Amino acid sequence: MKLESFWQATAPAFHGVAPGSLPSRADVVVIGGGFTGVSAALSLARSGLDVVLLEGGEVMSQASARNGGHCNTGVAQNFASLVASQGIEKATRFYRAYDDAVSYVEQLVRSEQIDCDFRLCGKLKLASKASHFAGLREAWELMRRTVDPDIELLDQVAIRREVNSDAFHGGLLQKRGGQMHMGKFGVGLAEAAARSGAKIFPHHAVTGLTRLDGYRHRVQTAKGEILADKVLMATGCSNVGPFRWFQRRIVPVGSFIVVTEPLGEAPIRQVLPQDRTYVTSLNLGNYFRTTADRRLVFGGRARFAVSNPTSDSRSGEILQATMAGLFPALAQARIDYCWGGMVDMSADRLPHAGEHDGVFYSMGYSGHGTQMSVWMGAVMADLIAEKSNRNPWQRDAWPALPGYHGKPWFLPLAGLYYKAKDRFS
Repeated sequence: MKLESFWQATAPAFHGVAPGSLPSRADVVVIGGGFTGVSAALSLARSGLDVVLLEGGEVMSQASARNGGHCNTGVAQNFASLVASQGIEKATRFYRAYDDAVSYVEQLVRSEQIDCDFRLCGKLKLASKASHFAGLREAWELMRRTVDPDIELLDQVAIRREVNSDAFHGGLLQKRGGQMHMGKFGVGLAEAAARSGAKIFPHHAVTGLTRLDGYRHRVQTAKGEILADKVLMATGCSNVGPFRWFQRRIVPVGSFIVVTEPLGEAPIRQVLPQDRTYVTSLNLGNYFRTTADRRLVFGGRARFAVSNPTSDSRSGEILQATMAGLFPALAQARIDYCWGGMVDMSADRLPHAGEHDGVFYSMGYSGHGTQMSVWMGAVMADLIAEKSNRNPWQRDAWPALPGYHGKPWFLPLAGLYYKAKDRFS
């Protein structure tokens, strides 16, 4: 078993690194080489701006290539709960944004001819308990009336035609859900940005960020500094660097994934006849999907812990046991890859994007970032280029989490809380 991301291990090499040293200035400096940053760099370069992207490690080395590989419509929360907290108008706008985001990813894959196994297959949320089915029904009734007339509610009989497991009591099918190979897509997107003129500098971690006036900043790295007319923060949950204001508002939460050996077509169809993306209804639930070479990608918040080799390995053992419990036919399947990644969780589990002290930002995707990060890169690029403002996530205020200063000391307590909720709900 390899302790590495399947997406990274099987992606092509990135050849678009900018030659030479860091330039002295740029119209826009983008901090972060994941989906948000690279997508923004692509759009900014196409708008004719001189854009430099700085990444502390390799391009696509963090959450963008360490996730579960889903590209789905729908918000992180139960839609009915979102309506209760935000109102129907705002909740509808948020839901539509995810639709737009999936469409934008689909468009990019086609226009840039990115070979990443993209396909729309539908997302199925599975009721892990009989009591959870009532909540899915409530969400189905509301969503069908307001935002998604094609959504389907599947009862316990129908769900067996979708998933060959005794563990589920029904499901909610959103037909615009999709999936792709995250590493291939990310590298393809970065190559497109470089071709369009974006200067991409891996291994240029930002060590200082000084506001000069208005939007202008001096951006310092260990390999030199650069003057930027505007700066876009696209760092997700990074706790490294001079970004304290953002670090007090984003909690890094570990999520862990295993990938099986190639299983073959027949075993896959036996377990998952419709071959969609799947997520369970537990707070500490699981998500899974297949790959083009017929593996099963199976993930979840196996432990409320940060990602490191020891934590990843222990979480992998838990995930393998959970997978075998849900799908006994796969109990003997070999695990080829195991890894963890950090989710940039916000307190309200919604993205946040806008401008603070002259710095533009987009982050806090809370485990639903694949599609939204790519789309928000383009949205923020248009805002920075003064072309349009389509940002649905601008709020009047984004308060810091009380008692939180960048170290998630409360994760074990949160884990106990959610375990108790899952046990008694």
